[in-house]
Amino acid sequence: MQARGFLIGATSGRTTLNGEGLQHEDGHSQIMAGNLPNCVSYDPTFSYELMVIMQDGMQRMFKKQENVFYYITTMNENYSHPGLSKGQEKDIIKGMYLFQKAKKGKTKVQLLGSGSILREVIAAADLLEKEFKVQADIWSCPSFNELKRDGDEVSRWNLLHPDKKPRKCHVTQCLENTEGPVVAATDYVKLFADQIRAYVPKSYTVLGTDGFGRSDSREALRKHFEVDRYFITVAVLNALVGEDIISVKTVKAAIKKYGIDTEKNNPLMS
Repeated sequence: MQARGFLIGATSGRTTLNGEGLQHEDGHSQIMAGNLPNCVSYDPTFSYELMVIMQDGMQRMFKKQENVFYYITTMNENYSHPGLSKGQEKDIIKGMYLFQKAKKGKTKVQLLGSGSILREVIAAADLLEKEFKVQADIWSCPSFNELKRDGDEVSRWNLLHPDKKPRKCHVTQCLENTEGPVVAATDYVKLFADQIRAYVPKSYTVLGTDGFGRSDSREALRKHFEVDRYFITVAVLNALVGEDIISVKTVKAAIKKYGIDTEKNNPLMS
């Protein structure tokens, strides 16, 4: 039909709204949206991201007359929204921008997130700084789908132009000159953030909400699906072990400190 307009997926994500039943258990719609060529999809966290995305959509659909439509997932939690920083608009549209730069420090990592779980990523960055002296660059990724498409488009161009200087996709440009491993977490199945792995020029760990839907509090569900601030922190520390930056003892101490059950069932089938 080539229809145009905005399709808003309210109370999105697998852990956002669960008291009313499992009809809100969405851990997969962003993956489905990515399969539609004319669907431009985003999973924003803050109001200014939504504003920039919708403004871009109006320009593309109604001024430029492009036959695309937008799928935007939104949340219903109460939290503070920062203001838009000058120059972020283009990178928001591309799907990834630097939300918060790390402070100076010996050990650094790169944290990626979108939607409701970006706030858990931000909280994890605070834990890493205060308790482990690890500094984190925080990247908001409103669209892993757009990042994947950009990476694939650049790869195709490089394939067809072997005699030209290879181009670099947005993900690679953002991360190639940064320090430390990369860890991503979202409120969707791991495949959502994992689809950009080929374009991440560093070690890459992905957390997601693979498994069956459940009715419980947000806090309990994020713990169950292993995407809360504590699991993100442990994932970062484990990635640093893999690069011989910290010891295994530090990871084990963090697991004990946060009360993580190492023998709990895999949420994928529990």
